[in-house]
Amino acid sequence: MNTCDILIVIDLQNGVCYSEEHLFDLKNLLTKVNKRISSYRKLNKPIIFVQHCDDDLVPEKELWAIHCDLDVQEQDFFIRKTHANSFFKTNLIEILDQLSVQRIEFCGAQTEYCMDATIKFAHGLGYENFMVQKATSTLNNPFMSAKETIDFYENIWNNRFLKLIKDEI
Repeated sequence: MNTCDILIVIDLQNGVCYSEEHLFDLKNLLTKVNKRISSYRKLNKPIIFVQHCDDDLVPEKELWAIHCDLDVQEQDFFIRKTHANSFFKTNLIEILDQLSVQRIEFCGAQTEYCMDATIKFAHGLGYENFMVQKATSTLNNPFMSAKETIDFYENIWNNRFLKLIKDEI
């Protein structure tokens, strides 16, 4: 599969992956994300890891840390955010401008919060967005199962806010 100009991995932190319950299909998600990371590394393309900060996800604490199974390296870019939208009051747009990014691939959590807000905002800024199918996850909620939520949002996003790419795994 082709790559975009940059891969953005959102909120795959210990406190997000392992809250009251584990993110839906976490093992497959981590495998999928690492496969995408590997594709970008082979082509020396940049990767951004976005980390949410709040009362539970305190910077430099264990719950805030990026999941240890992900291939995180020193040369990667790291963004700290306090809002679902990864662009809000962060330097994300400056990094993307500095790297002349036009095409973004997204993956991460949570589907209906940070992923949705960031994907739609990036689209509004004019970026061409992509995501491998099921490269995002969430938790069950009172309205839908996690799987139903992921399917619901992928249906909304596809060919409107991003292009879904057939899963290779």
